[in-house]
Amino acid sequence: MELEKHTHLGKATEYPEEYSPSWLTPIPRAKSRETLGLSDAPDFVGEDLWNGYELSWLNSKGKPEVALGVFRIRCDSLNIIESKSFKLYLNSFNQSRFASREEVQALMQKDLSAAAEGEVSVTLLSARDWRDEPSFWQAAENLDSLDIEVEVYTPDASLLPDPVGDDVVEETLSSDLLKSNCPVTGQPDWATLYIHYRGKPLDKAALLKYIVSMRSHQDFHEHCVESVYLALMQRYQPEKLAVYARYTRRGGLDINPLRSNYPLPADNFKLPRQ
Repeated sequence: MELEKHTHLGKATEYPEEYSPSWLTPIPRAKSRETLGLSDAPDFVGEDLWNGYELSWLNSKGKPEVALGVFRIRCDSLNIIESKSFKLYLNSFNQSRFASREEVQALMQKDLSAAAEGEVSVTLLSARDWRDEPSFWQAAENLDSLDIEVEVYTPDASLLPDPVGDDVVEETLSSDLLKSNCPVTGQPDWATLYIHYRGKPLDKAALLKYIVSMRSHQDFHEHCVESVYLALMQRYQPEKLAVYARYTRRGGLDINPLRSNYPLPADNFKLPRQ
């Protein structure tokens, strides 16, 4: 199935103003996971954390309400939700009347869970209610000052050398240099990538080269993170591994996928580029 024929991406679209869940376009996770060698249920856990910044509806008297939406989609759901369709769905609330914020929240949770074919949680906040969640990710060691020479801009796990020695470390690393591209439109997607692990030490320069090698890769945000996670797990077999990407906003939405081999919530905090 060609994605271009089944999504709103790259197409001129008249934005809706009357509520309808029909705008949501699910895309099976299995399609991209097959290219990663994942034919069965993956052995990682995690979630896709979406933040929606352009959300509004009318109250029962016709007065507009606005909110920030926090949407958490479990990675074991059968589908991801195509981002433009998500935007169109949220816009469909703009001129529709609802009795309360709780009604809107419950309706979104029902619609999104049905589209994802898995559990989706929805929290609607006023701008005054938003608070960054405290997170250990923000204390990560950033790798971007390393003076590396780069020649590869397509994903290449061979850039990661075999582990050396028996030392075990636990550390959190980050890079602002992750870039991938939409598989339908080719538009660039930008992110800060975080990696937390406990195991044999990673070669930091080689890791940064590998992150940069994603630069011309075309895939959805969720599967780019899964690609990095699997490359590190297969090469190093760490005791603990978590990979988290905070992507920049597009169309009033940012997408932040987390994959790990142990239970870990996707802490929600905003970076300068978000």
